[in-house]
Amino acid sequence: QVQLVESGGGLVQAGGSLRLSCAASGRTFSRAAMGWFRQAAGKEREFVSGITWTGYTTDYADSVKGRFTISRDNAKNTGYLQMNSLKPEDTAVYYCAAANSLSRSPNDYVVWGQGTRVTVSS
Repeated sequence: QVQLVESGGGLVQAGGSLRLSCAASGRTFSRAAMGWFRQAAGKEREFVSGITWTGYTTDYADSVKGRFTISRDNAKNTGYLQMNSLKPEDTAVYYCAAANSLSRSPNDYVVWGQGTRVTVSS
């Protein structure tokens, strides 16, 4: 069973950058698609970005396209979300998750991390 642990969240000013990491335990992570989701206070969890297990295909929500970059290092069992040009509306708890295939639906993800909080001040 894969377990996921996020890190790298924090407080940053608008326009700043953060890099989130998602450390996975379990060999099956290297064969799993990975997604990043976020949930702001009072809102539903939303898709941010996803990547196939090969890393060849990525997907981004329109709200983060051009600002966020997803990547993974299967040798290190770690995924990343580089977030640049952060905006106050990016403030949320960010979760990484693993799925059998790349999807924008949280229902398709079977393993979730505990989340890391990102706060962007204006």
